[in-house]
Formats: sequence, C-alpha cells, structure tokens
Amino acid sequence: MLIKFAYQDFLDDRRFNNTTPKNITNYTTLLGEFINYCHDNDIVNVEEITYKVVKTHLQECQKRGNKPSTINTKLLRIRAFLNYMVECEVIKVNPAKKVKRQKEDIRIEVFTDEQIRQMLNYYRRIKQRDKSYFAYRDYTIIVTILGSGIRRGEIINLGWSDIDFINNNISITGKGRIRETVPITEKLSKELSAYKTFCMHYFGSLSEFVFVGRNNRQMTSNAISLMFKNLSEVMNFKNVRVSCHTFRHTFCHRLAMSGMSSFAIQKLMRHTNISVTMRYVGMWGNELREQNDKYNPLNNMDI
Repeated sequence: MLIKFAYQDFLDDRRFNNTTPKNITNYTTLLGEFINYCHDNDIVNVEEITYKVVKTHLQECQKRGNKPSTINTKLLRIRAFLNYMVECEVIKVNPAKKVKRQKEDIRIEVFTDEQIRQMLNYYRRIKQRDKSYFAYRDYTIIVTILGSGIRRGEIINLGWSDIDFINNNISITGKGRIRETVPITEKLSKELSAYKTFCMHYFGSLSEFVFVGRNNRQMTSNAISLMFKNLSEVMNFKNVRVSCHTFRHTFCHRLAMSGMSSFAIQKLMRHTNISVTMRYVGMWGNELREQNDKYNPLNNMDI
C-alpha cells in the first residue's frame, strides 16, 4: 500500500474515532515528518518500512537537536500509524516496536511559594487599581489551577454549569473525553463565586464559559498562551517556565510534599496510570529526604 494513501487513511480513522483536533495536528506534524522522510528516501510503500528506516529517521532527528522526550513522542506516533497498518492487514508486524525509547532526563519544574505570591500580587494590584477584568480573570485562572490541578484545555472548556458551589466540586472533560468530578476546597469555591459575581456586573450577563475574552465568548487556546507569555515576561523568572502545566506540576508537588498517598494524588491528578504518579512522587521523594535531613527533630537533641 502506498504510504501517502495509508497516512491519509490513518488520519481519517483518527478523526472518525473522535481524536481531538490538537492530537490530529500532532499526528500531522510529527508523523508527517516521518512520511516526508520516507518520500525523500524513495520509500513509497508501507511494506518497505523497516526497523532500520524508523531508527535512522529518529537518529537524524537526534542530530538536528531533538530532545529525548521529542524523539519518544515521534516514536509513539510512528508506532500508532504502523499498528493501524497491522490492524488493516497491510503488514504483519509493526517494525517500530523493536525501536527502544530514549532515556529522558526528567526535570519537572515547579514554582516556589515566593514566586506564586509575586504572580498573584501582580494581578491583585492591577485588578484593585484598574478594576481590570483581565487581571481578575488571569488571577482566577492561576488560583483555579493551583487549587485543582486541572489542565489547560479543561480551563478553557470549564463552564459555570460545571461548578457545584454547594458540594464544592467541578465536573470536567479530561483526557480521552472522560467526564470526571474533581473536589475543590471551600476557599477555591469562594474565589470562583466572587469572580462569577464580578463577571455578571462587568458583562451584564453571564457567559456559558467561566473564562472568556473581551467579547464575553469562550477563551481561545491562543489567548491563554498569550496570557502566560505576558506573565512570563513581567516576572522574568530565571529557573522556571511560566506555563499552565508548571502550575499543574506545582499542585502535584505540594500534594506529594504534604505526605498524601500516591493513590490519592493519582485520583486528584487524574493520571490513568499510577506509574506516572509514582514518577513524580519518587522524584520529590529526594526532596522529602533532604527536608527530613535538615529539619528532623533529632538534629538538635543530645542523644
């Protein structure tokens, strides 16, 4: 089967199975790069794709400066494509399965308490001085992520009907389009309630969505990227990236540091596999050990 037709068939299948537009774009970009590599090297049929073809492509990506995490993501996309070819009985075995993932030097960035205070105080000053909706909105976005750990796309799609102010929880559509209920603290519930009242006065009517733009319509992905970019430029932190995911990691970090069980953290973070949670807990376990060595009560006892 010609690779160019197989590639289009694969994308059509993903769309048919309701793969998100974001993931379709990822497939188009990352898998499309491999398809172009095959074309440039006169590999026109799926049956001609071998272990060596896949590995050589990824080695070239490495030479161009791709990080291990990027190469592993590309490998996953290629594997998914070739798995589909196996399902369609175009090939019998997926040659990419034998290609090993690269070891990643995982460093998960989190904010310090001082950095969090700086960001929140920055927005507080603007919203109190200028009565700015955008300062109030961006402040509430940060508080919501820090208080619940929800993801970027979940923030964008969060609706007022998803928030249960009586029982203090929010309903969100997470990865895999799974509907989940996340508990929130009374403190976050009060922050969202106050923000809701502000929005009603500011716009005159309440939008379906919690976080909106100037026109009272749903906030876009580009708008939230711009928000974090502007905040990053103002704060100018040297050792941490200002992003939605860093706030989510900070939420997870605080849970781990508090001594919460891995099972409870997995449920709050909504990791489908507890191994992901354990990776975080294991990493911050070193920090726990350092904190224990520094502050253990026995340090100052004459025994």
